[in-house]
Amino acid sequence: MPTRPRTLAGLAALAVAATAVAACGSQGVSVSSSDSPMIKHGAKLFAARCGGCHTFSKAGTEGGAFQIKDRERVDGPNFDARKETVNQVLYAIRNGGFSGAIMPENIATGKDARAIAEFLAKYSGQKASQ
Repeated sequence: MPTRPRTLAGLAALAVAATAVAACGSQGVSVSSSDSPMIKHGAKLFAARCGGCHTFSKAGTEGGAFQIKDRERVDGPNFDARKETVNQVLYAIRNGGFSGAIMPENIATGKDARAIAEFLAKYSGQKASQ
């Protein structure tokens, strides 16, 4: 096969593989259509910036472990089970979580931090055991 068609075929194969990997395990953000633009923005920001370490079904993320034996040092709280207030989230964002051990400080600032906080305050803790 000549070089140009071989290169194009290789690039096409990489594009298909990248698409498959990107879609793997992706649930997507699921908030109410009646939510404010701020809540929707906060959900997208949470998924992009926080989802690697935090599990939260409303953001379509699975960043934390469900079993103690599977936990890693970077696993953050599971927000399906943990309820947060706006002020708690803003504190954690500014200070790198509550322990300051892993989470980067100021992962979002200003209106972006507020949007994440509003989103978590509205939807977190919905699967908490009573």
